[in-house]
Amino acid sequence: MSTENEGINEGTTPVPPAPSAPPVPVETPSAAPQPPVPDAGAPTTPLPQTPAAPADGAWPPPTAPAAATEWPPPTAPQAAPPAVPAYATTGAPAAPAPAYAEPGTHAYGATDGAVPQAGAAFGSGSGGGQPPVWGASYQQPAPKAGKGRGGLVAALLIAALVAGGLGGGIGYTLAKNDDSSGSTTVSSSTSGGAVKRDPGTVAGVAAKALPSTVTIEAESSNGEGGTGTGFVFDTQGHIVTNNHVVADAVDGGKVTATFPDGKKYNAEVVGHAQGYDVAVIKLKNAPSNLKPLTLGNSDEVAVGDSTIAIGAPFGLSNTVTTGIISAKNRPVASSDGSGSSSSYMSALQTDASINPGNSGGPLLDAQGNVIGINSAIQSTGSGGLGGAAQSGSIGLGFAIPINQAKYVAQQLIKTGEPVYAKIGASVSLDESTGGAKITDQGAGGSDAVEAGGPAAEAGLKPGDVITKLDDTVIDSGPTLIGEIWTHQPGDKVTITYERDGKTHTVDLTLGSRTGDN
Repeated sequence: MSTENEGINEGTTPVPPAPSAPPVPVETPSAAPQPPVPDAGAPTTPLPQTPAAPADGAWPPPTAPAAATEWPPPTAPQAAPPAVPAYATTGAPAAPAPAYAEPGTHAYGATDGAVPQAGAAFGSGSGGGQPPVWGASYQQPAPKAGKGRGGLVAALLIAALVAGGLGGGIGYTLAKNDDSSGSTTVSSSTSGGAVKRDPGTVAGVAAKALPSTVTIEAESSNGEGGTGTGFVFDTQGHIVTNNHVVADAVDGGKVTATFPDGKKYNAEVVGHAQGYDVAVIKLKNAPSNLKPLTLGNSDEVAVGDSTIAIGAPFGLSNTVTTGIISAKNRPVASSDGSGSSSSYMSALQTDASINPGNSGGPLLDAQGNVIGINSAIQSTGSGGLGGAAQSGSIGLGFAIPINQAKYVAQQLIKTGEPVYAKIGASVSLDESTGGAKITDQGAGGSDAVEAGGPAAEAGLKPGDVITKLDDTVIDSGPTLIGEIWTHQPGDKVTITYERDGKTHTVDLTLGSRTGDN
């Protein structure tokens, strides 16, 4: 939005602009020619004697009467002054001189990621002209003889100095007396290190959680990689993080984990789930004093609950930020950065500041329990969720609910492979508001509805549009996938769908799929 016209009140009478430069003062009239100096031998006129003071004590004594009091007294006749500029006349003012300003431009801030463009130029021009001269020098008239303004100024300065010295002396005396009588400020009786912080405060939660949070560096075999975050999952040395944090190091890469005390450990990838965006690494030569973070219950989280995020945004390890739960069950499809695969989640949304490098770190509640894994952000710079561009937080962060992440992590530790719940039907991934439409054909030319699968047994067919799963409204295919993956295989759910303009409801039991392929 342009701000060029801000502050203009429409409908008011415009005020004529003041001239850009001060008026040019009238040149000082040339002095009248002085009479020639008399010869040395010529007789001089004697000075008149000073008259005696009058009897009534009036001062100064009267001199010769003058026709009119005038200062400065006229000397010789003066030449007529030049014409006064229009600024000084009482008639209609002449057009003011053109304003002068330094050449330059001012760029208004672009929004929505646009490249800033040069805005209106303030005082722009060719620069060929010079600023107008502000008139000739002006001579001050000679002051009156005797004790006048100069003496008064000196007296005022002396008085000011005396008052200043008196004030300074009084201030010093009061300060000295105040020091002896006690200050009005109150000092703490303990130092900052001795202050006890309650466990429920942000400082208390951070002090307890930070020692169990690590900064992860993952590097591929060709040297490419990045930085993320993870947290201690158990005493055996397992660290939970995001899949996209360690994806580069899966095949022959290198992974390290650094604790806040500076201790650094090599690690290996135990398992990773691309669809869930969850991974588990294990420390080599793990210390025996690991303290796993307490896992909360993400199903009991309410909108407005306080949140605390820990991570390494842009490589700044052990950074703590705070916010609230902004929304629940937010459908999110995020990329792993390579653009070749996507993850789906029914996320916890938070306004706690989350940036690249926070990925994989814990999202805590006010008691320090892990309620989610920070995974994605919405940013105007990346053009979407999980984009490769290094964009910053705009207050829209998304975390994988810990109830889902816990189940995935346990499967990865147990078998090394993820297990996904499924309905056995292919749905369109196009964004829409009408629901998740079952496609006419599955991936690779397979059937859209898997024979013998949960959807087939429930009577679903290609072309059906799923609009609800239990009580959750389904507006697209990604929303349906993310919602199904919050469940485990074997869970019973209710599907609401539309066919030929009619709404139907059916119950089905979710099946399972192992691995990402």
